[in-house]
Amino acid sequence: MTISKRIHSVSSLAVGVLVLTLVAAACGDRTGVEEPGGAAGEAASASPTVKLTEFAIAPSELQVPVAEPLQINVENGGQAPHTFAIAVGDETFETALIAPGSSETLDVPALEPGSYEMLCTVAGHKESGMTGTVVAGVPTSADAMPGMNQGSTSIADMLAGHEAGVKAFPAATEGTGAQPLKPVMDDGVKVFELTAEAVEWEVSPGEFKTAMTYNGTVPGPELRVFEGDRMRVHIQNELPEPTTIHWHGMHVPNAMDGVPFITQDPIMPGEDFTYEFTVNNGPGLYLYHSHFNATAQVESGLYGPIVVQDRGKDAVDADVEYTTIIGDGPLGFVLNGKGFPATAPMAAARGETVLLHLANLGEALHPMHMHGYDFTVIRQDGQPVRPPSRVNTLVVPPGTTFDVLIRANAPGVWAFHCHILSHVEGPDGMYGMVTALIVE
Repeated sequence: MTISKRIHSVSSLAVGVLVLTLVAAACGDRTGVEEPGGAAGEAASASPTVKLTEFAIAPSELQVPVAEPLQINVENGGQAPHTFAIAVGDETFETALIAPGSSETLDVPALEPGSYEMLCTVAGHKESGMTGTVVAGVPTSADAMPGMNQGSTSIADMLAGHEAGVKAFPAATEGTGAQPLKPVMDDGVKVFELTAEAVEWEVSPGEFKTAMTYNGTVPGPELRVFEGDRMRVHIQNELPEPTTIHWHGMHVPNAMDGVPFITQDPIMPGEDFTYEFTVNNGPGLYLYHSHFNATAQVESGLYGPIVVQDRGKDAVDADVEYTTIIGDGPLGFVLNGKGFPATAPMAAARGETVLLHLANLGEALHPMHMHGYDFTVIRQDGQPVRPPSRVNTLVVPPGTTFDVLIRANAPGVWAFHCHILSHVEGPDGMYGMVTALIVE
């Protein structure tokens, strides 16, 4: 088996192909345009309906009449509780917390002509994408085309936004997550050192968000081991609140499972803890993450990958290997802690086989779609898939890991993204959960 953690540099030729390919896809394929019912050009309604999901409000632009009281029907089609609010000057009109599958009605007084923010007021949800615009009165644009979801954005601005994002890819930002951490050997035990700490993490160029991290990156370092290895992980907690580590999918002794007040006391700020166990799992991708205040800590970046490597009869013939963890919390829609155009591309030479470790530590399902290629799924949650399944769009539920193979036999730049389109593209271009496989 030949497996290497090889990161290809993106040549000027590849970047040129990338620009042409993705601009053509962005500007020629209108599948990301919202259908009538959410289009900015439709007639304004005093009793519109909006739908909440993780993490979006649809439609993202709501047309309403002026000088007429509003009664907005709000449906929660997501898996988490949400609110719906409209900010009008110094006043905010807001629903109560809406349970998944439920609906509420929000009454809003007549609005003056103009634009108003709509949002979910649950902590972190606005920052994750649950925001939009209420437009009282119909905006106009000299370049507007009827029926397109562009609001007051002109076609020229839309084209410029799409092109600028693509030309910037892969954009340089501070910090790279999921990098292999070399252990120190102690009498045959692989020892890994982790520090839980808050940092200002650059999600996309110039966009910094407070993240909770292991060793200062999102995701935390990749821990690479073999079945049968003895591993020891020492964690120092420099967060302002307690934490623990859970070894997601790993078969560990109960005392090492990392659940506060069940298997251990929380690790208090300034304190440390040592986990030690023998790796009793077969090859594949597993995870480690906080199990204290997990909604905030995990969603803010406190997670990382464990790769149990192949050897012997389980060896996979692959030439290049990548790990990608999906996130959708306060950092936004991210792949390995970054949003497009700061996401890192995968690269392979024509004829090579790519082994991709793929996991979801967000709160929503993410159907991951590869242009030009199919995935061959060889493992789910570390368990062999027999026979391997072949798919083009792989739905990755929260907490699930996959190991997939991609045969890189078609040269070019091929987009790889979540196919919930509100997670990847809008009038101003692509963002969030988008990257590419570059085959040269």
